[in-house]
Amino acid sequence: MSAPRREVASTPGRTVPAGDHAPQTAPAASHPLLETRGLTQRFGGLTAVADLNLRVQAGELVALIGPNGAGKTTVFNLITGVYKATAGEIRFDSVSIGGMEPSRIHGLGIARTFQNIRLFADLSVLDNVRIAHHARTGYGLADALLLTPRLRREERRVMEETLALLRTLGLDELAGEKARHLPYGQQRRLEIARALASRPRLLLLDEPAAGMNPHEIGDLMEFIARIRTEFGLTILLIEHQMKLVMGICERITVLDFGATIAEGTPEAVRADRRVLAAYLGEPDEGAVSGAAAGGGDGSTDDPGDPHGRRHDPTDAGSAS
Repeated sequence: MSAPRREVASTPGRTVPAGDHAPQTAPAASHPLLETRGLTQRFGGLTAVADLNLRVQAGELVALIGPNGAGKTTVFNLITGVYKATAGEIRFDSVSIGGMEPSRIHGLGIARTFQNIRLFADLSVLDNVRIAHHARTGYGLADALLLTPRLRREERRVMEETLALLRTLGLDELAGEKARHLPYGQQRRLEIARALASRPRLLLLDEPAAGMNPHEIGDLMEFIARIRTEFGLTILLIEHQMKLVMGICERITVLDFGATIAEGTPEAVRADRRVLAAYLGEPDEGAVSGAAAGGGDGSTDDPGDPHGRRHDPTDAGSAS
């Protein structure tokens, strides 16, 4: 059985071949696939997201970046219905999804991964992906109790589609392995496979390169470019690894303390002094030159992060 594919009719040819990381320019569309208008989220006296206006066209690969505590993961939680926005609107394919339950938003075609890997560690690779397919099964409780032909038919379909997806993503030889026994990079790939099982139109990747070494990051860049092509995906990602962001993303939005401070192409964002100031403090020429050659350490996008670590967007090597 061939791997599941989804065509993006509104953006013919809008793909990046696997292994080709050069940013592309997306054509204009009649309306964005994802749009936020004045999106605001407050937690008591803390404003985590302030008046965010974000537009992502069908077929684009867009990054949302910023220092720790900038509000990036909060944006993902708002889009997927984990949080209900304090103010503003979220529209997916022109439909307002603010206030919808996460399951309903998922059913519309939005899937995500998380900063911290959330797999069923003691289940096999195969079963981790099969579980995700069951969101689209066409049988109910009565079918399960009576073992009806419809149940058997749907179970065969789920198995066939799961095996096809694992083959497409290069995980088929690991189908019987427990998730906990996989190398870290393969666990990340499995988490993305599970998200793809729901056949999303929009895939949200929350720090997919977290904890990876440079070789794994290079493989991940090719992997993201390939699944975008093969599954006709629109991708919005959060990432601290600037090698990945600058290498495969067409546009970047930068947040700082919940507010948008810059947006544009990777080249424009890399040179924006507001971005440099957000990551480094008010920079002088020596600080910028020195930081561009430096590294970074691991982090989370938590407004309450006690470490207060910030990372240099000019560093294309390690900025997590």
